[in-house]
Amino acid sequence: MIKVWDGFIRGFHWLLVIGIAALYVSGEEGWLDLHFVTGYVLLALMITRVVWGVFGSDTAKLKTLFHHPKAVVKALKSKRAHIGHNPAGSIMVLFFFVVIFVQLISGLMTTDDILMDGPLVSYVSYDWVELAGSIHKTNIDILLVGISVHLIAILLYRIKGINLLRTLLTGKMTSSDNAPTIKNGLWAYVLFILAASGILVLWGGEPLTALL
Repeated sequence: MIKVWDGFIRGFHWLLVIGIAALYVSGEEGWLDLHFVTGYVLLALMITRVVWGVFGSDTAKLKTLFHHPKAVVKALKSKRAHIGHNPAGSIMVLFFFVVIFVQLISGLMTTDDILMDGPLVSYVSYDWVELAGSIHKTNIDILLVGISVHLIAILLYRIKGINLLRTLLTGKMTSSDNAPTIKNGLWAYVLFILAASGILVLWGGEPLTALL
């Protein structure tokens, strides 16, 4: 057994799952205070993931997510477990990075025209606010489609005998390949807490007070 995922990458995945679920439900139910606070925390989480993608473990590095199309096709046909994200899975990771950042950033410029404005609404023109609102509503559907495809892919890999969920839960896998360099994910959690605290102090005072 070799270790392939550090503690932060494993925690990041499940925090992201919980955060997106909370973001979607709070948006649908009109729980705007919770929606904004969740969005701010998720923004901090994504920023931390990008930073960790530069300074973190080998399997967390962003540069490992970019592959030639031929490698993607080969990975789709292969039944061999890959250390870290395989080329096909990397495409899905990049997709989620883009779509989630679009959702979060557009939310910063969105208003319901009644009770709450995103923190950047007052800094951009009304045309940008309208565009951001439109993107925010459409992009969530794109994200949901991506999640569905992701779940189907996990099931298909399980059928092929590759248990991606177990590897993500334990951080370990059986392989004869050399183990990647794994760094202590605690540093990423410290950065995440600092980033979340900073964003909440900067923008989240009112909704956080309402929730408490």
